[in-house]
Amino acid sequence: MRKLLFTFLGLAMSVGATAQDKLLTMEEAVLGRNLAPKNIHVQWQGDLDVATYLMDKNLMGDDAQNEPRVLMTLDELNRLLGGELKGWPDYSWKDARTIIVRHDNRWIEINVDDKTVTSDRKLAAKGQNFKSNGRDLVAYTKANNLYYMDGNGNEFAVTANRDRNIVSGQFVSRNEFGITDGIFWSPDGRKLAFYQKDESQVSSFPLFDITTRTGSARMIKYPMTGMKSEQVSLGVYDIASGKTVFMQVDDFGREQYLTNIAWDPRSEKIYIQVLDRAQKHMHLNRYDALSGRFEKCLIMEESTKYVEPSTPIQFVKNDPSKFIYRTNSRDGYFSLYLVEAESGKILKRLTDIDADVDIKGQDGTYIYYTSAEVSPIDNHLFRVHMKSGKKTRLTFEEGWHDILMSRNATMFVDNYSALNVPRVINLSRNDGRIAKELLKAGNPTADYNYGEITIGTVKSADGKYDNYYRLIKPMNFDPAKKYPTIVYVYGGPHAQLVRNTWTASMARWEMLMAQKGYVVFVMDNRGTPNRGLEYEQAIHRQCGQCEMADQMKGVEFLKSLPYVDTERMGVHGWSYGGFMTISLITNYPDTFKVAVAGGPVIDWKWYEVMYGERYMDSPHVNAEGYEKVSLLRKAKDLKGKLLICQGVIDPVVVCEHSLSFVRECVKNNVQVDYFPYPRHEHNVRGKDRVHLMQKVTNYFEDYLK
Repeated sequence: MRKLLFTFLGLAMSVGATAQDKLLTMEEAVLGRNLAPKNIHVQWQGDLDVATYLMDKNLMGDDAQNEPRVLMTLDELNRLLGGELKGWPDYSWKDARTIIVRHDNRWIEINVDDKTVTSDRKLAAKGQNFKSNGRDLVAYTKANNLYYMDGNGNEFAVTANRDRNIVSGQFVSRNEFGITDGIFWSPDGRKLAFYQKDESQVSSFPLFDITTRTGSARMIKYPMTGMKSEQVSLGVYDIASGKTVFMQVDDFGREQYLTNIAWDPRSEKIYIQVLDRAQKHMHLNRYDALSGRFEKCLIMEESTKYVEPSTPIQFVKNDPSKFIYRTNSRDGYFSLYLVEAESGKILKRLTDIDADVDIKGQDGTYIYYTSAEVSPIDNHLFRVHMKSGKKTRLTFEEGWHDILMSRNATMFVDNYSALNVPRVINLSRNDGRIAKELLKAGNPTADYNYGEITIGTVKSADGKYDNYYRLIKPMNFDPAKKYPTIVYVYGGPHAQLVRNTWTASMARWEMLMAQKGYVVFVMDNRGTPNRGLEYEQAIHRQCGQCEMADQMKGVEFLKSLPYVDTERMGVHGWSYGGFMTISLITNYPDTFKVAVAGGPVIDWKWYEVMYGERYMDSPHVNAEGYEKVSLLRKAKDLKGKLLICQGVIDPVVVCEHSLSFVRECVKNNVQVDYFPYPRHEHNVRGKDRVHLMQKVTNYFEDYLK
């Protein structure tokens, strides 16, 4: 174990330490937005280097050189909308003069210079996924079809499929591979690329709807591992001709994945990263957008485990002959590469470092990227000169920096925090010089009695890595006492729980439990992101195994602490964390006495194709792995107290998982507690979450404390 890195001791208070005696209520722990550090949502004003944000019910503009000016007041907005809004609705910038506001089922464009409405269109009833072309057209979906609206509010159908199994304009592949939507306007705004998926061969799963008089089944399409999947196409609709062509993608059969859609700057070519269903081969292909004709495979990636493309290519500004490509398949870390657009030749690795990076902007001369190279729990901005390769670090304050570059990459918004820094937001120039501090947040929990938070590391079970943890000591900690301990776990891909942010990214419920006298421990294990490909892929074909081994190294560390009561250890997690929770209490029944698992994966054969087959392969080729990690066979080993919570209409981890585990417990005469949340999906949100977390808390209070 490495020595501890950081400790949160609380910030100084003007009223003195004696005021730090308040305790969190469950409502505050779950819903208390006033206990989060103050924040402002900053957007760039079109292509101007002017940061805009809401302050005192006004839309402000700040160029960092002059005093912020009011671009529009709430009263002015209400006069234009004919409404009585108490606060600003969501807005976005169409260009440097025009904001877009959606209100009262209308799409309203407002000129902030002369305070006039330039366009006011009624949105389609039951329309979803609205997306502007940046000019006069807005695309959207209704039911399973795609439409667009012109500047006069006239509606045009792009697709007209009566078969509900054919879905156009929506996300595909269950949001995997970085897919967030299904509509892709061309740069010139005159062509509309869109996903179309055929789900006719995908099996359906019933979700129980109690809102009807006698109850009913709401059927969803759910492609389970080893079974038939959706078939995805990419169409391009030409506004001028009203015709659609589909890209001729035929690399790996009809169940291939089409990801990371990108247009060339001239709106003539479409780039698609095509994956086979096994996710071991990827082709970056170019297509003619007018005919759909396949032109060339530019880059191929392959892996014996999996390839996971998640970022569309980005053409170099003012140089359409080159693009920037991000992958972790070539050098073991997410890196940026400069590629010749015509041939696909990789010219150079732009980020030659053993750390995962993410592109934030570019101006044709420099690439701006954030990186884990300082520390996996810190996020900093760098830039690299595209020709010389010279790298410059641009942020130096300790912590996690969220970056928003201006459109021309001449300035950036730096929103950062650290363990003892609630939040700072700066406007900075692209050479890293701070131009202006927009916000320095105070400690919103200064009056509360918080336990000490420490960030440290424990060696992974294979001895290769330092796994980062946060540890929260109980309120009014007494080193002579023994305290019950709760291990909170997620442990799966795409989620990093421990960061050097304000209170180490802690959920306030963890501090509530510390106030109730618990030690709370959270650690990222192998399989989680931001540590390189080898670290992430350690879980391949046997999910839960190396993760448990790492978590038990964390438990060894806990047991070495004199104040941890080794006879009173509990574990809690949701989703992949629910899978980990039940894995831990059944595989280590003498260590964990109490567990609460939410929405848990029980057997990967019931999980969806895209995610499940990436990490476990198909059950047809990895039957042994599926059997090894299945929790059905572990039900008989449960000794402690286990509560399972499940959203009844969960479309992500369907209830077949948890109910099947309960059935195995019944068959083996093993007691288990189960609490369903009707009308909730994969997690319990809103006010009902207070009930959930009180249920979780009561379970530990009743059986662990």
